[in-house]
Amino acid sequence: MVNSGNVPINLSNSSNPFVYCTLLYLNMKNLLIIAYYFPPSGGPGVQRVLKHVKYLPEFGWNPIVLTVENGNFPARDESLLKEIPDNCKVYRSRIFEPYDLYRMFMGKAKDSAIDVNVIRKDDQEITIKEKVAEFIRSTFFIPDARAYWRYSSKEVMEQILMDHDIKAVYSSSPPYTCSIIARNIKRKTNLPWIAGFRDPWTGFISSPKRWFLPKAIDKAMEYSVFKEADYVECAWQGIIEDALDKYPDLNRNRFIHVPNGFDSNDFPVVKQVKNEKFTITYTGSLYGRRNPSSFFAAIESLISKNHLKADDILLRFVGRFGNEVEEMFEQASFKSSIETISYVPHSKSIEYLLLSDCLLLIVDESKESKNIVPGKVYEYIGVRKPLLAIAPQDSDIAELIRETKSGYVAHQSEVIKTADILLGYYKKWKDNKSLIEQNDKEINKYERRNSAKRLSELLNAFAKS
Repeated sequence: MVNSGNVPINLSNSSNPFVYCTLLYLNMKNLLIIAYYFPPSGGPGVQRVLKHVKYLPEFGWNPIVLTVENGNFPARDESLLKEIPDNCKVYRSRIFEPYDLYRMFMGKAKDSAIDVNVIRKDDQEITIKEKVAEFIRSTFFIPDARAYWRYSSKEVMEQILMDHDIKAVYSSSPPYTCSIIARNIKRKTNLPWIAGFRDPWTGFISSPKRWFLPKAIDKAMEYSVFKEADYVECAWQGIIEDALDKYPDLNRNRFIHVPNGFDSNDFPVVKQVKNEKFTITYTGSLYGRRNPSSFFAAIESLISKNHLKADDILLRFVGRFGNEVEEMFEQASFKSSIETISYVPHSKSIEYLLLSDCLLLIVDESKESKNIVPGKVYEYIGVRKPLLAIAPQDSDIAELIRETKSGYVAHQSEVIKTADILLGYYKKWKDNKSLIEQNDKEINKYERRNSAKRLSELLNAFAKS
């Protein structure tokens, strides 16, 4: 069944696949998606929009994507290009990226990571060069370093609007420039627009600390997006609360929580055999505010009390790590038990999860940590492996883990509790017992297809009106 405007069209009666696909295509409505992070970009930011693109056609919407041609992505994953549906039109425009200039100024290698080294703890010392670079970033790149894409994308964007009967617009942020591009389209065409957010905007841990003038400009941009979008689609509830706390006059009913999820179709078939060592895996980025210090303290405690030996465990970290985290790896007394693997394709990352005995999740040490729900937690839950989450007990992540019965949570300060959870898992593993009993019904709610369906329902509300 496809919902075409106000009239549901039943396509299930067509036994001919060609007729079925033709009817499906003819009854689709075109959705312009504006996303900086799109294959070959890798990392967690690309998964949400890529899965929307994959599943929206099932619900009557044909995605047409505007993205960048020469993006300077923190991670690249060429394998994700294969996941773009064959009939999805993708338009790419050039963008000015300032990061190579930053690397040159800082004396860094051309391919060195930036994002994992700029999100620092509040008390972390920085050099004079870093202070100058931060001032330039906070003053001239508003709302973010991709700000000038709104100019270089104009020609391609106008071509898309001319060539296709666009019925609605969806933007994926960050970067927040995507929202500004979509806002400008809204102002010009009055097309319905859903502004999608994976993180909050001003004042978030990854946002630069701006002085009063650029701060005021940034906040004005943020408010205009929240005010002018028909809906604001948010990946976690804390994004909604953050926006409404800053701007109480906004209409709460236009802010919609559409959680991230996992795509079980991404999960490779792997042979499950017992590991020689109790294997704990972390995938993703680690940096100043998101670091394994309390987890390492718990491991140290267990080893010092002879509850386990360093040779009994394998701590596998897969992803990208800031310099201070690399130092933690080097200085750990159980260094021989640590395996670090640089960024791998998404499918390989999931394979590492499936071959693990326990999954480690670490949330940033910040005022926002209570509400942060990183997208990867859903894949952790989806692979049905027990979790150890280093996060606040009253956080949204803790609630999600309790709801799905996927593991246990300990705050960064609760080293003893972290050690107890680890030891409990380890003993059950050693005795060949099940580590946890998960709630499959709750877990299945977070399939990516369901997120796309919810987005389609918002889009269909435009069609009906």
